[in-house]
Amino acid sequence: MSVAVSAPSTAAQPLIVPVPAVPQDFIWRLSVEQYHTMIRAGILTEDDPVELLEGWLIQKMPKNPPHRIATRRTQRALEAIITTGWYVDTQEPITLADSEPEPDVSIVRGETEHYADRNPGPQDVAVVIEIADSSLERDRGLKKRAYARAEVPVYWIINLVENQLEVYTAPSGPTETPDYGQRRDYALTEAVPLVIEEQEIGLILVRELFP
Repeated sequence: MSVAVSAPSTAAQPLIVPVPAVPQDFIWRLSVEQYHTMIRAGILTEDDPVELLEGWLIQKMPKNPPHRIATRRTQRALEAIITTGWYVDTQEPITLADSEPEPDVSIVRGETEHYADRNPGPQDVAVVIEIADSSLERDRGLKKRAYARAEVPVYWIINLVENQLEVYTAPSGPTETPDYGQRRDYALTEAVPLVIEEQEIGLILVRELFP
């Protein structure tokens, strides 16, 4: 008995084109001046969770309660020993050549009123500090490169994932691969020196910075 075999259909099959994934980090390429223009025009406001890193407009990481607590504890610990001529700022912008990060904590020269017509620049900043949980990869990557390129002298990462404080010094400046030349990790049981303009201001117990 013969069996009839159906010929393959010649009807055109719909073409399925995969939709590219939307980048989770990089949103738009901007210069610092373009970024400032968008802020002045009200296109970007304080309510927009973005910052400019290495010329990219990037969505900020969400902050959970341990992050908030660590930020406040760090601010208090620094303000207890900070010297005259410097102040502690939190989550406010610093203008670099191609970036405008908003570090969780920073130590800035002078008084906040001195920056009525501009943000502090790298020459005004002694220490920048990031509180790292879900943002650890970015803080060790994009942000570390941006701070090293701008020659911010001291960079701390309060690493909530591994329960350690990472202190980076000796920034390379604007090289092909910006980085810090020295890194030292501090355990919760150790004390970290606060260094401003190569002068040790005092010691802080690392445990006091963590939630």
